[in-house]
Amino acid sequence: MSLLTVGSVAFDALETPFGKTDKIIGGAATYITLSASYFTNKNNLVAVVGDDFPQEMITNLQERNINTEGLEIRKGEKTFFWSGKYHNDMNTRDTVEVQLNVMENFDPQIPESFQDCEFLMLGNTAPAIQKKVIERLRTRPKLIMIDTMNLWMDIALDDLKDVLKLVDVITINDEEARQLSGEYALVKAAAKIGEMGPKTVIIKKGEHGALLFHGGHIFFAPALPLEEVFDPTGAGDTFAGGFIGYLASTGDVSFANMKRGIIYGSAMASFCVEKFGVERLFELTTEEINQRIAQFVQLSAFELEV
Repeated sequence: MSLLTVGSVAFDALETPFGKTDKIIGGAATYITLSASYFTNKNNLVAVVGDDFPQEMITNLQERNINTEGLEIRKGEKTFFWSGKYHNDMNTRDTVEVQLNVMENFDPQIPESFQDCEFLMLGNTAPAIQKKVIERLRTRPKLIMIDTMNLWMDIALDDLKDVLKLVDVITINDEEARQLSGEYALVKAAAKIGEMGPKTVIIKKGEHGALLFHGGHIFFAPALPLEEVFDPTGAGDTFAGGFIGYLASTGDVSFANMKRGIIYGSAMASFCVEKFGVERLFELTTEEINQRIAQFVQLSAFELEV
């Protein structure tokens, strides 16, 4: 089934305890679509870049069966840029510089060929933009998933609450879940967020895994212990892409299948952090992904006699 992702395609400059990069390719929609591309061939992208964005990278995305018909290239303008520095624990980071550039007035246009999308992934952008995308689709997708962050809770909370009424799934980290809900306990936080609209709440806990809340049911997926984490940038977006890409490949939005989707998303995120930027996501094989999934199964499987 077809997947439409709307979000940022960007340049990043990163510094972690393992090294430093100049401008490399980043952006939420880049990570999401690359991750999803390993599960669905109907993978459509809507984003905006400047004419400084390399054609070679667009070609690379197309070679991963990502349809870039909805990628707007603005002449004479620059691509969104973010620079960040990670602390030694790799869980916290400082934003060094942000240049909104083309994202400052992003007005997503949905190509006619994307109108029949059955799954919609709204990457982390302003809630008003996310709502506009939903309103511009003539037919409501089978499942709408949204990512957001604390910035929008600080400066656009009413807009965020409006768009949450229209979505099925939200993915959010534990700190953001607590801020949005006003509840510290994550079970209560998920219930409060569910009352805002999304019936499925995914709370990401970084190196401590992810929680799935749906219809009174809870599922926990561990994170895979890795010897080295080079760059956590985009791990959450990669997780979201693996999750919704897997759902789109099956067409099944049941809780049981969402549990499988959480594992696939977690596996893809574990690959993302192994190298800087999106580099690792361009070189995976089906065999590697299957082996990583098996590791996740082994990590949490046990026998017990009661």
